[in-house]
Amino acid sequence: MKKLDAIDLKILTILFNDADITNKELAAKINIAPSTCLERVKRLRQAGVIKKAYVDINFKTIGGNIEAIAAIKLQPYSEEIVNQLRDDLLLLPEIVSLYHMGGMYDYYIHMSVKDSEHLRKFVFDAITSREEVQTVETSLVFEHSRSGVLPNFTEEN
Repeated sequence: MKKLDAIDLKILTILFNDADITNKELAAKINIAPSTCLERVKRLRQAGVIKKAYVDINFKTIGGNIEAIAAIKLQPYSEEIVNQLRDDLLLLPEIVSLYHMGGMYDYYIHMSVKDSEHLRKFVFDAITSREEVQTVETSLVFEHSRSGVLPNFTEEN
C-alpha cells in the first residue's frame, strides 16, 4: 500500500474514536465526497490498515458484573502450546480479550463473569486445570477505559 496521506490519517483518527459513524458523516467531517471517502475506507481495509470495527459493550448490562485480568505463565513454553491456549480460550464466552506477552507472564486475559463464584470456577476449569499452566494471578478490574485518540507515529511529533 502507498504511504498514508493526511486524508487517510483523518479517516483513521475519526474511525478510531467512532467506528459507528456513517460514511456520509465521515465524508462531511473531512470535507470530501462520500464516494471518495467510501473508496478510501475500502482501500484501508483491503490493505490491512483497518482490521475490524468493534462495539464497546457495557458488560454489566448483560450480566457481566465482574471483570478481571488473569496473568498466566506457561511451562513448558512452545509455539504449539501458546497457540493452542489462545485458540481454546478465544472460544469461551467469558473471554473479552487475550494478549500474548513477553516478560514475566506469557498471557494476560481480560474476562467478564457474572459473579465471584463464576470467576473462581472459570479460572479453575479453563485455566489452572491445564497441564501447561504454571502460574495464574487474577486481579479484579475496577474500571476499563479505551483511548479515543489515534497514536501518532509521524516524524512531526
